[in-house]
Amino acid sequence: MSNTWQISADWKEKFPPVVITAGFILGVVGGILVKLGNPPNMGFCMACFERDIAGALGFHRAEAVQYLRPEILGIILGAAISTFFGKESFARSGSSPAVRFIIGMFVMIGSLVFLGCPTRMVLRLGGGDGNALFGLGGFITGIGTGTMFLHKGTSLGRSYKEKFNITSLIMPLLAIGGVILIFMRPPFIFFSEKGPESVHAPIPFSLGAGMLVGILGQRSRLCFAGGIRDMILFRSPHLLSGLVGTFAGVFVINLIFGFFKPGFTGQPAAHNNQLWNFLSMALVGLGSVFLGGCPFRQLVLAAQGNGDSIITVMGMITGAAFSHNFMIASSLKGVQLGGIVSVVLGLIVCLSIGLKARER
Repeated sequence: MSNTWQISADWKEKFPPVVITAGFILGVVGGILVKLGNPPNMGFCMACFERDIAGALGFHRAEAVQYLRPEILGIILGAAISTFFGKESFARSGSSPAVRFIIGMFVMIGSLVFLGCPTRMVLRLGGGDGNALFGLGGFITGIGTGTMFLHKGTSLGRSYKEKFNITSLIMPLLAIGGVILIFMRPPFIFFSEKGPESVHAPIPFSLGAGMLVGILGQRSRLCFAGGIRDMILFRSPHLLSGLVGTFAGVFVINLIFGFFKPGFTGQPAAHNNQLWNFLSMALVGLGSVFLGGCPFRQLVLAAQGNGDSIITVMGMITGAAFSHNFMIASSLKGVQLGGIVSVVLGLIVCLSIGLKARER
């Protein structure tokens, strides 16, 4: 009897139901949002949606991608609510904020050259997009490289608990303000009238889906970069099971709705320049390891009151503005010269940070 209990406990530790369930629901909800009107294979994408918010605020003028995304605002509110009711005070900051801002910019640039964050990479895989396999290979390679740096002592330094819990209010208040602006639609907020972001799921569904995912992300600590990192470092599938759960969820829902279309050509919002699919996601993986989490995890941590993650999210939004103002982001036609140069520069900068930040 004791042996049976021990086996059961070990299995739950390695494959925790809360992480698997959170990942599975993320995948299912992502597929449903596409059914309700979001662009194909884009039920959730932290990079694309933060880019849309940057456009809505006027930080870039790519008219096809301007929308104050309810999904992102919902994730922030859901994670903040979960933190509050879980009585988890999380106001911390002070871990190399300027460096995190720069890395956040390059993580966004890498995502927009690939055309998707790690979350969307998994959703694209679940929709049959073969190009995302090269992105996954690059993501794993970048995380593996970053993990080698961690093993050698690379660290951006520790953060410190704040005396006053003010930082934990920043993102929830901004999210509430964003929700108000969505419904008010003032003239200084831009909304795409044509292009992929002009068609989207109804706002209440998008906001509710984001809140659900934010709550689950906060409770489960779901992180795609962290899952692969822990598998490499500790041979622990604990967080990796969430990535598998997300793939399973969106794969099932895509089969149900008839969205699963395997192949490399004709995939929605994707290009088939495989070298840069690989290298751009290698940059995302490397940067995510140094930051301590993928873009989704950074958003959840920011909502909890982690000042370092707030700075990272601001860096990502700035990176989105740069990507579209300086012709860096890819398109269906392929990768631009600005994207190639930026990814190479980002890899050089992140590798240099990894070498410089080694604790001796």
